Amino acid sequence: MKTYPKYKYPEAIAIRNRQWPDRVITQAPIWMSVDLRDGNQALPVPMNPVKKLDYFNMLLRIGFKEIEVGFPSASQDDFDFVRKLIEEKLVPDDVRISVLTQARQHLIDRTVESLAGVKSAILHLYLATSDLHGRFVFGKNREEVAAMAIDGTKMVIAALEKAGLRDRVAYEFSPEEFTDSDLDYVVDLCKRIKETWGPSKKTDFILNLPATVERRPPFQYADMIEYFRAHYPYLDETTISIHAHNDQGCAVAASEMALQAGAERVEGTIFGHGERTGNLDISTLALNLHSWGLDCKLDFSDMNKIVEVVEQASGIEVHPRHPYAGQLVFTAFSGSHQDAIRKGLDEREEAAKFFKQGWKVPYLHIDPADVGRSYEKLIRINSQSGKGGIVFVLEHEFDICPPRRMHAEIGAEVQKLADARGGEINSRDLYEYFIGTFVDVPGDYEFISMKRLESEYPDQIFVRLRFKFKGTENEIVGHGNGPISAAVHGVKSVDGGLAFELEDFSEQTLGRDAEAHAMAYIGIVRQSDGRIFYGAGRHSNIDQAAVRALFAALNRAAKTE
Repeated sequence: MKTYPKYKYPEAIAIRNRQWPDRVITQAPIWMSVDLRDGNQALPVPMNPVKKLDYFNMLLRIGFKEIEVGFPSASQDDFDFVRKLIEEKLVPDDVRISVLTQARQHLIDRTVESLAGVKSAILHLYLATSDLHGRFVFGKNREEVAAMAIDGTKMVIAALEKAGLRDRVAYEFSPEEFTDSDLDYVVDLCKRIKETWGPSKKTDFILNLPATVERRPPFQYADMIEYFRAHYPYLDETTISIHAHNDQGCAVAASEMALQAGAERVEGTIFGHGERTGNLDISTLALNLHSWGLDCKLDFSDMNKIVEVVEQASGIEVHPRHPYAGQLVFTAFSGSHQDAIRKGLDEREEAAKFFKQGWKVPYLHIDPADVGRSYEKLIRINSQSGKGGIVFVLEHEFDICPPRRMHAEIGAEVQKLADARGGEINSRDLYEYFIGTFVDVPGDYEFISMKRLESEYPDQIFVRLRFKFKGTENEIVGHGNGPISAAVHGVKSVDGGLAFELEDFSEQTLGRDAEAHAMAYIGIVRQSDGRIFYGAGRHSNIDQAAVRALFAALNRAAKTE
């Protein structure tokens, strides 16, 4: 017996001077959601009628104008759902529902029955056209398979005419396993299907050319679409649709290339639910178009709510790194990434002028706000994080803006916590650690009070400073060109105290109302070794905040001397 290789590279498409690689997608396709049929049938627990209606309404909010709602001849639930949509007038006038059927008389009749009274719909008939399916599943040759498709189309016409729906129901035919089929055979079959259906408006006759099982590299799907369009004679009366599965992980890429090759309509599901590895993820493809500056015609601005509805309906959680929808996809843990994002956000206006586009930020290909995500969660802290990311979280979540020279010390201290924990540090823990490490710092120095004194010297400030040093209370008058230098002078005069110099001072306001507080940051140089230590202080009075920051810095420096 002859042995064959288990796998072989797919045969190239016989196409000369292909045009699609040089084309640019300039507009969004017609979107067809198949979540409620193709996606639903592949769920471990299919949706009940309540979940299905919630999902349908979500699809309407997103903006789908074509929605496949079921396989009414396959189950009573699907039949009843179609009837509910029609009888209760739940389908907007600008939306077409679609129903699927196989090419059998009783199934077609049942399908048409489900559409009674519909204003506008699509009846979708599918039949596998590959030799693999025809020969080894149906037991038929190519002509016998073609006869099944043509006879099925005639049955659809007759059933629609009998029901008085011919002028309200468009026809979609899918040569299933298109990418496994002989191209010339499929072109000829689709030509015969169209001639059987008769003249039509472009929107009322749809040829859906699916990659039912992904076996080819994505560019070959585009080659096949271009070849089909070059040889099919009724393009002005036909919408060319695609339906890609994700067996090799390339459904989005294959669909994008197929759009370049001339496909006009795309079928898929939100987050790619479907058989095996699933269908094309429409949310990813649509938001890719959005990221290229196109109007994708779908609204994913409340992505968190969409994730919630899909997870509840499907019973399957969205992966945290799922494009656009996952909880971690706009999050940076790496220190270098965090630093670049932080600087990029700070320099957005300058970057926009340079690149002549509104959004150009390192590591963020779209603005997270476009899908309802806030900046606060862009950066999260673990042992791989750097000072830039840590400060970003403090700034954007807590309005704490330490001076740049303090960043390295903050990063080093938080790194100790991250190494000890071994996992992620949430923002609240980071805040509390910052307060405990740089603000509320116990030690030899304990501030009690500070009061400005009257002075006959206009260029000098005098203060009465009360504080404890190693448990002993001191009351000292200090002076300087400002309250901070006066406090420093007073602290330095205590016997046995730390030898230091004031190195850096900055302040900020926290809040904008009557309850606003001041935040001060002070860096001191320890004279014994030249190291800089920072402390922070907060108070309703800026002088008080600054002195508290000084005492925090002193205690941090004294601890390690």
